[in-house]
Amino acid sequence: MTVHSAGTLPHHSYGGDSAGLVCGYLMQGSTPALPLDSTEAAHWLQAHPQATPTVQGGPPVGVAAPFVWLHFNLAHAQALRWIQRHAQLPDAFFEALKEGSHSTRIERDDDALVGVLNDAHFDFAFEPFDIATLWICVLPHVVITARAHPLRSVDALRTAVRQGYTPRSSVALLEQLMRTQAAGLVDIVRGVTQRIDGIEDELLAGRLNHKRARLGVLRRLLVRLQRLLAPEPAALFRLLQHPPTWMGADDVQELRDSTEEFSVVLRDMQGLQERIKLLQEELAASVQEANSRSLFVLTVVTVLALPINILAGLLGMNVGGIPLADSEHGFWVIVGILVVFTAVAGWLALRGARDK
Repeated sequence: MTVHSAGTLPHHSYGGDSAGLVCGYLMQGSTPALPLDSTEAAHWLQAHPQATPTVQGGPPVGVAAPFVWLHFNLAHAQALRWIQRHAQLPDAFFEALKEGSHSTRIERDDDALVGVLNDAHFDFAFEPFDIATLWICVLPHVVITARAHPLRSVDALRTAVRQGYTPRSSVALLEQLMRTQAAGLVDIVRGVTQRIDGIEDELLAGRLNHKRARLGVLRRLLVRLQRLLAPEPAALFRLLQHPPTWMGADDVQELRDSTEEFSVVLRDMQGLQERIKLLQEELAASVQEANSRSLFVLTVVTVLALPINILAGLLGMNVGGIPLADSEHGFWVIVGILVVFTAVAGWLALRGARDK
C-alpha cells in the first residue's frame, strides 16, 4: 500500500472518488494524518482487521493505536457497496442507513459505536429544511462517516485534520466531531440571536412590517434543530455507563464532556424559543391593540352619525304632517337638535370608553 506524504495532500472532489470516498485519513498518533484514497483505504483495512480487545480500558496510556477515518458521500452509487465490502461494520449501521433514521443518538452495538448526528448544511441559510444527517460508526481501527449532503461540522473537522490536528483515538475523533458540531450550533444561535435583536429593536421603534412571519420562521428553525440535534438520553446514558472494552477512561470522560457542551447549546436554543414566544405575544398584543383602536374610532364615527341618519330618514319620508315644514327657522331648529343629540351620543361613547 502506498500513502501520500504528509506534505502532499491529494485533492479529493467534494462529491467523492470512484468509490464515493470524500476524504480518507490515516491517523498515527502524534504524526500528521496521511490522506488515503479508496484503494489505499481498502488495502489498509485488509491488512489491519479489527482485533478483539483483551484488556479492559483500552490501550496503555501513551500508546496511540493507528486508525483510519473514511468519509463517504451516500449520493454516490458505489459508496454503500464499498463500505459493505471492505469496512466490516455491524448490521446496526446499515439498518440505520436503510431506515433513514434522523434521530440524533450514539449507542453501543457489541464493540462498535453507531451514531446518527444532524448538523446544518455547508451552505446553511437559516431555513428549517437546511439540516443534513451524518451516519457514523466507530471501531478501534476505523471511523466511517457517511452523508448525503455536505455538513458544516465535517468540513470543519477536515480542515482541522489538513492543518495538522490528529486525534489520538477513534473515539477522540468522534468527540472532536461533536465539539465541532456544537461550535457550529453556537454560530447558528448567535446568528438567530442577532436577528431576534434586530426584530426586537424594530418592534420597540413601532415598525411591525412582516415581523411575525420572520419570528415564526426562526422559531420553527430552533424547534427543528432542537428536535433533531438533542441526543437520545437513554442511549447515551447506556453508552456512558457501559462503554466498549476498548474505550479508555479518558475517552469516556471526553465524550461525556462533549455531550454536556451539546446540552448547553440546546438550553440556549430553548431560551431563544421562549424569547421568540414572548416577542410573538407582544406583537400579537400590539396588533390587537391597534385593531381595537381602529374599531373604537369606527364605533365613535357610527355613533356620531346615528342622530343625523335617524332624523334624515324621518324627515325625508315626504308625507304630510312633517313638523317645521312651514317654519322659516325650521332648518336651524333641526340643526340645533342634531348638534345636541350628537354631543350627547359622543359624550356617552367616550365615557364608556374611559370606563373600560
